[in-house]
Amino acid sequence: MRATPGPMRFSLTVAGTNDAPAVSALLEASYPALLRPDYSAEILAAALPLLTRANPSLLASGTFYVAQADSQIVGCGGWSFERPGSGEVVAGLGHIRHFATHPDWTRIGVGRALLSRCIQEATISGLDVLHCQSTLSAQEFYRRQGFVPLKTAHVALAPNVVLAAVLMTLRLR
Repeated sequence: MRATPGPMRFSLTVAGTNDAPAVSALLEASYPALLRPDYSAEILAAALPLLTRANPSLLASGTFYVAQADSQIVGCGGWSFERPGSGEVVAGLGHIRHFATHPDWTRIGVGRALLSRCIQEATISGLDVLHCQSTLSAQEFYRRQGFVPLKTAHVALAPNVVLAAVLMTLRLR
């Protein structure tokens, strides 16, 4: 049975490296359930072991956040100057990274609060544009937050493991 948490029963904090086990547990709960409608079982079997591990560099970045309710992490996400996969930095451009919401906590503002925090912090840091490599499942969420699709993308997670995605953008200034 789905819990019915109130919209303000969670708080946002900057994640740290000690949050890795809880973030990984959240990713393991979120991604299989929320990605299943848009990806084949074969793709998920190959991709989920790669997607559901907390990224230590993001956790240490100071720009990755968690939403907590009753000492449980129910959402996570952040941003970086570095482009995912390459580490390339382009002046004025940032990247939304590794967002997830626990399936019992979707559609009550957790993801929106995390993304708003990222947009605010990225703007304060002087960025002009944010890019997001959205899963097929999350593109409507990002569109509702003002992101515009640029093109379809194929994200190489590992050799022979490619995930279909949508590159989206949000102009901050």
